[in-house]
Amino acid sequence: MRRLSPKALTCLVSDVFEAAGSDAAEAAIISHHLVTSSLVGHDSHGLVRVSKYVDWVRKGDIVPNRHATIVFEKGPATLVDGGFGYGQVIGLEAMEILAGRARSDGLAALGIRNAAHLGRIGHWPEYLAEAGLVSVHFVNTSGFGILVAPHGGSDRRLSANPFAAGAPRKTGAPVVLDIATSVIAEGKIQVARNKGEQLPAGAVLDGRGRPTEDAAAFYADPPGAILPFGGHKGSGLSFFCELIAGALTGGHASNPASPTAGRLVNNMVSVAFDASAFGEGAFFGADEERLIEWITGSPPAEPGGSVLLPGDIEVRTRAEREANGIPVDDATWAALSCAAASCGIDAETYI
Repeated sequence: MRRLSPKALTCLVSDVFEAAGSDAAEAAIISHHLVTSSLVGHDSHGLVRVSKYVDWVRKGDIVPNRHATIVFEKGPATLVDGGFGYGQVIGLEAMEILAGRARSDGLAALGIRNAAHLGRIGHWPEYLAEAGLVSVHFVNTSGFGILVAPHGGSDRRLSANPFAAGAPRKTGAPVVLDIATSVIAEGKIQVARNKGEQLPAGAVLDGRGRPTEDAAAFYADPPGAILPFGGHKGSGLSFFCELIAGALTGGHASNPASPTAGRLVNNMVSVAFDASAFGEGAFFGADEERLIEWITGSPPAEPGGSVLLPGDIEVRTRAEREANGIPVDDATWAALSCAAASCGIDAETYI
């Protein structure tokens, strides 16, 4: 394990993607998103993704330098197609459209279909919260991302299907919820395997449908499956992520027979609104702070503990890693270095 400078990693990752075919602006967007994901503690959606993305570009699963294209508009709703471009770019451009519509009309919905991996979904409600907007987001991964067993099932039928929400605050960081509808994200299983760590109990089944804590068993033949969080609750929410993000956008719900089954494709529906559209903008901010004060005032269950709001862990992790560097395990660094070398870049010269 090594601790590396976020600035150095940002330069390295940007150069890798530019060498892999992205223009400078696109490479910078992707790099910022991935390094920030690791910076806030979401290592599963950070540096570990670099080698995967480069590989997908070479396979033709990601198409560099694509942009969000509006394909349909009706009232407050907009649908964009990503053309299988980098999700970090498609997502940013889509959120810019959504923010503009929500500010002008008070409420707007936007669907994204056919984007490559959208990265850390919490990034998008953060972006909208910084624009003063409240938002909710439903995501699915059509085809290639089928990883999760439905409640009562024993093999892969659903995607990890994240759900996210965010709200601005008068002071301090926005409140952001970013969860997978599975017990654990697949990227976290990969990180655990890289670190040689066991998985938490009750998170994963092996290829025979038996509970396991061995990360390698998930990738064995036959492959394992992740369980939904909260049994029927997570499974039910995941089902509606499939319908709202996949079927509603035309991007397809999880199904191995879908035309996108051979590649990782993300679809997302986001709804954003301005509290002032309801005539109670000032009340919203004041009542939010009252709610936060009430919740965080609960006596800690454990001595020295604290009641955390959604997003607090990310804020704390970011402060620690900005001060001390981003921890990068040996397997992740080896994969990143290999991806860089394949693009003619020596990663060691950046640190």
